[in-house]
Amino acid sequence: MKKILVVVDYQKDFVSGSLGFEKAISLETRIRHKIKQYKQNGDEVVFTFDTHNDNYLQTQEGKNLPILHCVRNTEGWNLYGKVAELCDKTSKRFEKITFGSLELATYLTNNEYDCVELIGVVSNICVISNAIIAKAALPEAKIIVDASCTASNDESLNQKALDVMQGMQIEIINR
Repeated sequence: MKKILVVVDYQKDFVSGSLGFEKAISLETRIRHKIKQYKQNGDEVVFTFDTHNDNYLQTQEGKNLPILHCVRNTEGWNLYGKVAELCDKTSKRFEKITFGSLELATYLTNNEYDCVELIGVVSNICVISNAIIAKAALPEAKIIVDASCTASNDESLNQKALDVMQGMQIEIINR
């Protein structure tokens, strides 16, 4: 079975920075363990990076979420904590200017994975967007979201996002 782990936006600004929240910090150990597990099994691990420019506040997203974050090559754009050590120069990275990554969709389709697992933040925005993109790219693949390795700054929205993904035949584990 060809498997891939997608680590969604576990960046400093979403964990401890301008959009950070306590639950995101608590995910670090579980996310690290999951990445190590995939690598030990010889499975692929990729990372998405929410990526904005200095003009973020003038964009559609910036007008709706007027908090500057994840500006390319700033400290807040980097991966958080010890998770950063697990993303080396050989790791595939997807810089995305919006919630979901069309480049990720193409990559998944071209590599014909049997199983795609997603972890990271924020569950009700970028995790759900990329899970749906993965499901559209690989409709016959098993798409999984590990609830113990994802979170939102709003627990109600986190649970609703997990419910919606489950309703779209995305498997939610460790809930």
